[in-house]
Amino acid sequence: MASATLWSGWEWAVAECQLGVLGATSLVGECLLPLLTQAGWRVAAFSRRQTRQVGQVSEGVEWRRLSNPDFPSSASPKPLSAAGSLPLWICVAPIWVLPEYFALLSAHGARRVVALSSTSRFTKDDSSDLQERAVAHRLADAEAHLQAWAEDHCVEWVILRPTLIYGRGQDKNIAEMARFIQRFGFFPLLGEAMGARQPVHAEDVALACLAGLHCAAAANRAYNISGGETLPYREMVRRVFAALHLRPRLFAIPLAAFKSMLALLRCLPRYRHWSGGMAERMNRDLVFDHTDAARDLGFSPRPFLLGQKDLPR
Repeated sequence: MASATLWSGWEWAVAECQLGVLGATSLVGECLLPLLTQAGWRVAAFSRRQTRQVGQVSEGVEWRRLSNPDFPSSASPKPLSAAGSLPLWICVAPIWVLPEYFALLSAHGARRVVALSSTSRFTKDDSSDLQERAVAHRLADAEAHLQAWAEDHCVEWVILRPTLIYGRGQDKNIAEMARFIQRFGFFPLLGEAMGARQPVHAEDVALACLAGLHCAAAANRAYNISGGETLPYREMVRRVFAALHLRPRLFAIPLAAFKSMLALLRCLPRYRHWSGGMAERMNRDLVFDHTDAARDLGFSPRPFLLGQKDLPR
């Protein structure tokens, strides 16, 4: 059971620990829900996707589909208790959708919001790719919007910025790399591809979200959360080959040829999000210190060790 929580003057009995989760069917959301229910939380799980669970209540989770954000009542859950309030929220959907649902949070008496952003707000802000720069700006704007709204409504906020997320064969990073290798038998690199990376497992990100719910020191703070190991991009790719039980076949390609190849790949739906900026970053160190998260949230991420469950099925 979840322990009683006390911070900023709020206290909930163990039996009444309940919260809302936005983006519950996302990769991190799927990792988060079992952690919450095992800890005794009662969850109103929201998602934009139409799932078979919508309207069901089981194992401490009540599923609700997010609909029109202009009409918060349409996404309101039936009360999980007589009080019916949801003072705690975790947003594991893209943070830029969160402002659409501020009215929903307010309607349920939100008092603390843990939101998932990304270190991409820093690593893509000077990208040569316009779409990547737009992503960085959307992340930064959404963080600022959350902070301003929370301050105006006396709500505590916690922002978590993970590095490259992987896990369960569902991510758009390592899993997509593995799919490319399975399909083509090689992986293209720009130059030596020695830029440092810190892949972080989705389950570790979910644990950080859970810790952010009740940590008093985390109130109104943002944390970078990186993986437990720093390794060159080239080595990261080699480990994907090893997990697939394949001999590494890495090919260094000049930038112009690489961009031409990406232009062809982006004609395929699975690779439409690949970009020249992504290739250029292969030789940049994208390293973030998670000392603050370790101190306040007890964040202790695993090294980059791929298991079979982390590969595409």
